[in-house]
This record gives sequence, structure tokens and C-alpha cells, in this order.
Amino acid sequence: MKTTLNFDDHLIRAAKVRAAEDGEPLTRLIERAIRQYLQPPQRAAAPFKLNLVTKKTRTLPGVDVADRNSLYDLMDGLE
Repeated sequence: MKTTLNFDDHLIRAAKVRAAEDGEPLTRLIERAIRQYLQPPQRAAAPFKLNLVTKKTRTLPGVDVADRNSLYDLMDGLE
């Protein structure tokens, strides 16, 4: 189908240069650009889901989880 369009001079010059670099007619470059524009947007990949493994445990007698320094001491084997 033939149609008449009015383009910005700088835009059409750049498109002609690009078409020449690609070795294709300007019409084909414009058709390709329109096809690409009309394609439905690609869906993003499914969001990453992190599965955490949890275990029920109990605190050892004499351990105060609110006291960071004593926890470090226990983990280092110092008392």
C-alpha cells in the first residue's frame, strides 16, 4: 500500500543512512520499525522466589540472644 507521510528532515536523513549501511531500502527499514513497535510487549521473567528452609529449635540454657557479645563469645568457644 502506498501512503504519504511527513517526517522530520533529520530523522529521515538518519534513517536513509542507516538503511544504506544495512543494505536495505528505506521502506523495509520503516516496515521493520513499525512491526517491532506493534509487537506485544514481552513479559518479564517470573520473579525470583527464594524458598527458605526453617527449622524449629530451642535456645540453649544460659544463652541471651539479646547480648551480642556473649553470643560471639559462645560461638568462638570463649566464656
